[in-house]
Amino acid sequence: MKFLSFLLARLGKAAIVVLGVVIINFFLIRMAPGDPATVLAGEAGAGDAAFVSQLRDQFGLDKPVLTQLGIYLKGVAHLDLGYSYRNHLPVLDLIVDRLPATFLLMSSAFLFSIMLGVFLGVVAARSRYENRHRWIDSTVMSGALLLYATPLFWLSLMAIILFSVVLGWLPAFGMESIGAGYTGLARVQDVALHLILPTLSLGCFFMAVYVRLTRASMLEVIGMDFVKTARAKGVPPRRVIRVHVLRNALLPVITFAGIQLGQMAGGAVLTETVFSWPGIGRLMFDALLQRDYQLLLGIFFVTSALVVFFNLLTDLIYRFIDPRISMGGQGAPA
Repeated sequence: MKFLSFLLARLGKAAIVVLGVVIINFFLIRMAPGDPATVLAGEAGAGDAAFVSQLRDQFGLDKPVLTQLGIYLKGVAHLDLGYSYRNHLPVLDLIVDRLPATFLLMSSAFLFSIMLGVFLGVVAARSRYENRHRWIDSTVMSGALLLYATPLFWLSLMAIILFSVVLGWLPAFGMESIGAGYTGLARVQDVALHLILPTLSLGCFFMAVYVRLTRASMLEVIGMDFVKTARAKGVPPRRVIRVHVLRNALLPVITFAGIQLGQMAGGAVLTETVFSWPGIGRLMFDALLQRDYQLLLGIFFVTSALVVFFNLLTDLIYRFIDPRISMGGQGAPA
């Protein structure tokens, strides 16, 4: 019952947050200059007021803003995110079609960043604490600082130039080779090759954060009394690090991981644009250029729902990592 009440309370808060994001985004988009009617009229070469007025009536833009908001919220309640007049398809169909590519990129970048980041953080912390091979700690931390300070777009472009243009090892753009007609294992290998550069570009920044966060957290935990007690009892050093230190040091890492999953959706916009990756980030960029209001709102709704879901998942993982944290919210991340 305690877990159920916690879950229901968090779901209620999540619904309120998503509703607030939808409403704020709706008004922000309406405040932006230009609209689909003027863009389509300009592309058609018919800029007369009558044609623009006809398009605005067709898109429902001639109604009061609050009326438009009410119509949109009613549609969202029924999972109807509207219709994209630029793509001539329902918004939900467009998003669902692009989500798998984005999930593939996000999951690959997430696993790469957290696994390598935590591993390097542990290595740096051990070399620092044991006062042996201090150059390992200095090298790892300097590399993490360099990656953290490097802009994502510059790193992406340099990766394309080095690995695609100069060395010719990896494909630079797209999700798979166009016209190759690969099937089965050959297609999997082709997609995996196209996935390497976007994954490295998107994951390197967060990997650097995980390195610094894991190292700092481990050095803090190592000095605590329960770790000294375990060492005094003769517990092997590797078991002390793995069971006593790392488990407690992972709590702030998990907190950041929940935030990172939400940030990756925003970072995917730039990465997918640079690498022509067919995900919702690229779809969002195209919708912004085309003033496709309904598609933009639909993408914002889906991404905000994903961020809230990832935060809720982080809370649940917290409970399993450290059962002392109450499900009522004390000590757990918001």
